[in-house]
Amino acid sequence: MQVPAGASWRDVSRAWRVCEGLPHGPYTALPVRIFSGIQPTGQKHLGNCDGAIGQDGEGEGRGEGIYCNVGLHAITVPYQPDELRGNVVGTAAVLLAAGLEPEKGRCILFRQSDVREHAELCWLLSAVTAHGDLNRMTQFKEKSAKQRELVSAGLFLYPLLQAADVLAYRAEEVPVGDDQRQHVELMRDIAERFNERFGETLVVPRHRIPDVGGRVMDLQSPDQKMSTTLGSEAGTLYIRDSDEEMRKKIRSAVTDSGRDVVRGPGKEGISNLIEVSAVLRGGAPEEVEGEFDGAGYGDFKAAVAETVVESLAPIRERYLELAADRAGLERVLADGADRARSIASGTVADVRARMGVGPPG
Repeated sequence: MQVPAGASWRDVSRAWRVCEGLPHGPYTALPVRIFSGIQPTGQKHLGNCDGAIGQDGEGEGRGEGIYCNVGLHAITVPYQPDELRGNVVGTAAVLLAAGLEPEKGRCILFRQSDVREHAELCWLLSAVTAHGDLNRMTQFKEKSAKQRELVSAGLFLYPLLQAADVLAYRAEEVPVGDDQRQHVELMRDIAERFNERFGETLVVPRHRIPDVGGRVMDLQSPDQKMSTTLGSEAGTLYIRDSDEEMRKKIRSAVTDSGRDVVRGPGKEGISNLIEVSAVLRGGAPEEVEGEFDGAGYGDFKAAVAETVVESLAPIRERYLELAADRAGLERVLADGADRARSIASGTVADVRARMGVGPPG
């Protein structure tokens, strides 16, 4: 394989694909590197499985999946150290229970804080990140408004560390919910600004937001995202909930005064349940609407509850097995960190060299 001097990362990637006989046109399906960051805050819920895990499952076989347990992000808001350590390992157990198989080489699963290149790259990229861009981040405004004591600088820099997480691996695709669209756009801006100033070095990632299920909403407040930290207890379907607890929460889900199982304005609650059902059943929302035409909300909620229980029960059982083997989970994370570091260290070395940081290479 011959690549011209000064070629960009994309040029090298394309040349490699040509050499390997893989498709390489601008609009063909190519093997890609997919990066997904998972917050280790509290119990994992349906939204975590329905979003990041579900999307990457669709992409299996299209490329390399990198799953980062982002504990450094979790310390930007009030937390307890021992609880954080437990959440990090517990989150790894949930991801493995949901189907990730790093031991088979199909993906990389690691703890963010074990790969120090993330923090270093975050600082280096701060030199090409505008203060105004960070100040416009919607999630910073929302989260800072809810902090009663300290609004940390880390919370302000949160999207910059997110950018470093993805750019360190030269990932081409980031599966996210719709609420993260703005953060991925910032990643793209940072990568483009760096390449324009210092030369082609970083891959400009793209987001992948599903048409359905990109944002699972709270069952009691369907105008806000299902969340461990910000949502309601009754509106959040935790992986560790019993079958009956899940059924009860879905039966009690807020809907509206109508009875038609269709999506539309003023029907946010029923729309959420339709999309959840469609994603877990592997179908389209229109199919769900057609199946329950004239059924009424009671029958529909009962059916959704059984779909959720059937989907999450095996994950819960596997999770409990894995969570009992703390040493085994630590081995998985340590092995993943070694594999992740071998990639990220090369990117950081290239960034340092381009920026003139450290001795000449």
